[in-house]
Amino acid sequence: MIKYAIQHTTAAKRFVGTIALGCCLTLMLLMPLTLQAQKVTKADADSAYTHERYQQAIHIYEELLKQGEDADLYYNLGNAWYRTDNITRAILNYERALLLSPGDEDIRFNLQMAQSKTIDRITPETEMFFVTWYHSLVNLMSVDAWAWVALVSLALAIILALVYLFVDRVWMRKTGFFGALALLMIFLLANLFAWQQRDKLLHRDGAIVVAPTVSVKSTLAKNGTDLFTIHEGTRVTITDNTMKGWREIRLADGKRGWIAAETIEIIRLQPTWKQSFSLTSNCC
Repeated sequence: MIKYAIQHTTAAKRFVGTIALGCCLTLMLLMPLTLQAQKVTKADADSAYTHERYQQAIHIYEELLKQGEDADLYYNLGNAWYRTDNITRAILNYERALLLSPGDEDIRFNLQMAQSKTIDRITPETEMFFVTWYHSLVNLMSVDAWAWVALVSLALAIILALVYLFVDRVWMRKTGFFGALALLMIFLLANLFAWQQRDKLLHRDGAIVVAPTVSVKSTLAKNGTDLFTIHEGTRVTITDNTMKGWREIRLADGKRGWIAAETIEIIRLQPTWKQSFSLTSNCC
């Protein structure tokens, strides 16, 4: 009986070991296929868009975005929504793409083209020319790009400072001194621009109207006085989100009022995008 029990236990162990080994081999064989499937999925999205299967492309792009944020994916998703005549979703995704890549002229052009098809025509408040120029400069590159500019400028400034300190030739010392000062200024400005880009990503107050027609109220109540009406696709800025079910918004022309929270969708990115500018957090 003891001998039989020992043999039975040994056979069970062998059986379990065989099953475990088979599972490991199966996983090893399936892993390359899984990676290939992911690549095919991205290729399928592009192929579906190229062959005008826009709903299929939309579904695949949205699934890919769940794995990680990418400006190109948002841009392509916006294009696919645009092709299906859903201008509101196109604008929303163009705005998200622009958050990740503010200097991309293609994204900005397509966003403006989509906005031209909305109902509302809102004239932005006038601002001084240097304010407009400054905002354009800040939006010239993404937060990561400004972070790299800051790091490279700092490294070059240190090298030129060493040239100033340890080289005897006068012209090289002058070059090192003034060059280090200029690069130090670029370093500070790049950090400032990166911080502003990062702040824009962290504190998202922009939203897109997704309801067909929205009456903007004077108070946060359905029976409040109607101030004006806006339509889907219009961009608004949220100025107060502390009241449950209601948001105070401001238009580009300065008009303000209250609307129901479900009538707008924040230009929100998934939490994974925070990793994309960890470099800025470390260097600044």
